[in-house]
Amino acid sequence: MGRVLELRVHGVSNTPPDQLLGLAPGPCAGAPQPNLVAGGQVTGFYRSPGAERDDPISVEAYSWGTLTSGARTRRDLQRALWTLLLPFALANVALHARAGIPADPDRERWASRSGITAWLIRLFCLSLTCTLVVTVTGIGVDLVGWQCVGPQCLGQIPGPWEFLGNSWWREGTRTLAFGLLLPLLVLGVIGLLAWRTYQYEAEMPAEPRPRPARGDDPAEPLENPLQDPTFWNGEGQLRRAAVLHLCTGAVTAAAVPVAAVLIMDPPRGLRAAVAWPTVALFVTVVTIAVVAVGRPWLSRRQGATPLGRWSVAVAVLTGLGLVGTFVLLLLPDGPAGRPLSTYRPPAGCATTPDLAGCLTARPLPGYETGLAWLVTYQVLLLVAIGAANRSGRRALTGPVAAAVLLPLGVAWIERGLPGLPTAPAGLRTWMLVGPAIALAVAGLLLPRLRPAVPAQPLGAYTGLAWHGCAPAVIAGFGWMMAVAYCAGLLYWVSERLAGSAGASGVTPPLAVFWAGLACVVGLLTLLALLVRAAVLLHGLRRAEYAGLTAAGGLSAHDRRRCRDVSTYRALHRLVGEHAVRLVGGYAAGSAVLITLCCAATLSGHRPGPLSPGWQLAVHWAAELGDAVLGWLPVVTSALGWLVYRTDSVRRSVGVIWDVCTFWPRAAHPLAPPSYAERAVPELQTRVAGLLALPPHHPDRMDGVILSGHSQGTVICAAMLLQMPRRWRRRTWFFSYGCQLTRLYGRVFPSYFGPERLRSLARAVTWTDGHVAWTNFWRDTDPLGWQVSAGQRDVSVTDPEALHPSGGEVADPPIRSHSGYPDAVEFTRERAVVARLLRRSVPSPRPEAR
Repeated sequence: MGRVLELRVHGVSNTPPDQLLGLAPGPCAGAPQPNLVAGGQVTGFYRSPGAERDDPISVEAYSWGTLTSGARTRRDLQRALWTLLLPFALANVALHARAGIPADPDRERWASRSGITAWLIRLFCLSLTCTLVVTVTGIGVDLVGWQCVGPQCLGQIPGPWEFLGNSWWREGTRTLAFGLLLPLLVLGVIGLLAWRTYQYEAEMPAEPRPRPARGDDPAEPLENPLQDPTFWNGEGQLRRAAVLHLCTGAVTAAAVPVAAVLIMDPPRGLRAAVAWPTVALFVTVVTIAVVAVGRPWLSRRQGATPLGRWSVAVAVLTGLGLVGTFVLLLLPDGPAGRPLSTYRPPAGCATTPDLAGCLTARPLPGYETGLAWLVTYQVLLLVAIGAANRSGRRALTGPVAAAVLLPLGVAWIERGLPGLPTAPAGLRTWMLVGPAIALAVAGLLLPRLRPAVPAQPLGAYTGLAWHGCAPAVIAGFGWMMAVAYCAGLLYWVSERLAGSAGASGVTPPLAVFWAGLACVVGLLTLLALLVRAAVLLHGLRRAEYAGLTAAGGLSAHDRRRCRDVSTYRALHRLVGEHAVRLVGGYAAGSAVLITLCCAATLSGHRPGPLSPGWQLAVHWAAELGDAVLGWLPVVTSALGWLVYRTDSVRRSVGVIWDVCTFWPRAAHPLAPPSYAERAVPELQTRVAGLLALPPHHPDRMDGVILSGHSQGTVICAAMLLQMPRRWRRRTWFFSYGCQLTRLYGRVFPSYFGPERLRSLARAVTWTDGHVAWTNFWRDTDPLGWQVSAGQRDVSVTDPEALHPSGGEVADPPIRSHSGYPDAVEFTRERAVVARLLRRSVPSPRPEAR
């Protein structure tokens, strides 16, 4: 008699192996524990201790959750700190959310919709690295090296740093050279983590080797990008991209003090001989990085060589530029012009607040302006990403025009342009930001491009999320989180340096002030969104309750149970029908708020604590928001630690983390590592290894039921698309708690959209016409829905009844998102599938040797 294995893969809740296997908990600590039959302590395959080799249906559990949670070791703290890299993770996810990705990555062209969107997303990721670097540079170079000049201020820094206040260091820009070491050190640490964490997750395979086509198993045409054999093996791409990001970040950090020197005292003589070649090196490195992120040698996953000629060239040029920067900063003041030390705040403000210049904010020249322009152009880049993904390159006319006209308008206002009349007296720079972004948004109003082969959605609420702007929305949320981190960090450090009296003259950049105000408004908007969701949930609950009680004749007990069931059904509908729309509404409101903040930052106006009228309220709200942002990194890390350590927190917020870290780091190399780069190949190796055993081997299986729950469904789908056809003919796919249509299909249409899900159904179709895929769903499950891609959908009754029956005394539980294998419908379907697997396809004959 043939043997069939049901291989269960859990979801984000990290269900323990004993629960996956359905083992009843024992009354004491000595209860039987599942046996580890393959793998290790991080990821492993487990079976029940009572399982026998000759069981007709064996059950095995694959536990991958300790890659992302539940290890409960000292390493959890290190993993919790990865949550600080969530902005990078969201930016990386945006690359996979773009539409129109060809099934064969070698056919993607730069000028295509997906190609140019990918280039824009990688540019945005590069700018996001620069945002982090500029922030840390602001701390080391601006706040510490420039504004913190007195012994009282320097005494607030942990360590013996008072020597920076002596006469030699205060001369010229020598303290800026010392402050520049901080961002370079941070870049070195992040680069080391990015270099080492690939092997933490992706232990196998070392290099994918496609099997040569045989007569009975010809090579399949690619119908989904997940079928690319290099998709889960991108170590070469990761490290090449990391070199570009780290070098660009180092150049950005060095450009801050160099730009300040050029603004304060344009160099002459020896200083000019050092400064201008250094600037040329910086421009060369940035140009190479901007071009390289769109070239095939970086954007393709294949390639075992970590570094190439361009990577080495960029590293060498960056090193030369840094040498030139330190030489320039350590040189004395130029022979002409005003001494550079007179531009900085005077020493002694803490003891003599009335000293001239103490009450005036004196940030590093050019730093505030550069930060404001960086933020503004990142907003334009986000609009360009959304426009290109929605309507193709034709929609880039608006963003490109805005990016060109905005600096020209500023130059016209401030200095005038040849051939144009003088700007009106009342016109200011900040007034141009709104029209410029409005011009860029005009690209989003063009009709959306349709796929080459029209495909109807798989059902209601399965169309593209956010009208085709999913990459911009996801990257935008990552950008807002990064800006919040950076603003909070700058505010916290400046407050610490200012001391209790706050009289040292250390002030954060103006962008931090307006970010604090945006934080308050954003939190109030989020509160309004939650109220709206609660109102929707209440209306849906009332409608569901009315439907359940329409028949009448129910007891008080049954009506109470109907209220409980209606709550779960309402939550199912709220998530499936309204969640994406609510998130899109919040994103639209945030876009308007961000535009106003960009304009306010470029205005240069900072309401003070003594400002009259509404400006006082604005100042108070901004200070409150900055204080909240200062705690944001701590709160995020603590939440990440709880996600790793606490199952209840993991079930509620771990979904976002697991969705982000599922995708490989193809856009941002400094994002947290992808657990799927280990889980998918490992699962494939296990299934293929059991099916490939000789006929009389005691561990051989005649068929495998791949049983995936929640996020495990996505892992199983990715694995099936990687598996050769000869092994798929002996597998059956069970999915339950499945988000492939309402979440993944809407946000990642190139992988799980309507046509790509149909290709998955075709991939698991046997030669006799059986579609080897069954999807189970409940109308009480907020994360599980029908698929309708050609497979069999089975509705699971939940609860089984409103009241006890068959001698039971407790009400049948409402299982919602859990307990699918215990359902009668699941057991019945598994028995049918097991019979089909035993008699369907014979084992492939071994090759002649």
